[in-house]
Amino acid sequence: MTSGTRTLIRIFATGLLAALPLAATIAIFVWAANVLLRWLGPDSLVGGVVKAIGFGVTGSEVVGYLLGVAVVAALVFGLGVLVETGLQRGAARLVDGLVTRIPLVSSVYGVIRRMVELFSRRDDEGGLKSMRPVWCHFGGPGGATALALLSSAEPVLIDGRRCIAVLVPTAPVPVGGGLLWVPEHWVTPAEVGIEALTSIYVSMGVTSSQYLPRAGAERAD
Repeated sequence: MTSGTRTLIRIFATGLLAALPLAATIAIFVWAANVLLRWLGPDSLVGGVVKAIGFGVTGSEVVGYLLGVAVVAALVFGLGVLVETGLQRGAARLVDGLVTRIPLVSSVYGVIRRMVELFSRRDDEGGLKSMRPVWCHFGGPGGATALALLSSAEPVLIDGRRCIAVLVPTAPVPVGGGLLWVPEHWVTPAEVGIEALTSIYVSMGVTSSQYLPRAGAERAD
């Protein structure tokens, strides 16, 4: 292989690595858009209901779907106004009282409601927004290390050991991953933010040197 060919390959590889974060970001948004279209698009079950709301007014499926979306958005906005003013509490108690009396439905409703409450809590209330990046040292300090999210700082006992829950994302789509309970001494704080953690996973580690201290030219023995 000639030096000119090696130079062309190196330049191409450099460009590929530079484009990888953007390409991965676009892929994530395309995947999310496809999921939303399958769940909420005109051909979905929800989309059929939304079309039915506006179809009787316009006679056009497309315009009816858009009108239905506008009606649903207005209803959601109205619910937001009620929540902001606190007027929804009586209605919420009534709905909870009715739904919790239905077998099976009450269990599913309870799980979903707790998840929504976790997502909506502020950082100081211990919700999902309060998760922070940590280093998870498998086997203890000195072992293989993963950048993870601390799910709960409160230790629990598993087989007599103090363990804490961490979420280890996957690359290049960090919305997946695994929930692990690891010994408490395996976990140490990571001085990086959520943005850095996301960038590192989406780029499959390519951007690590932008957020983590560089080791320099010296090699470990």
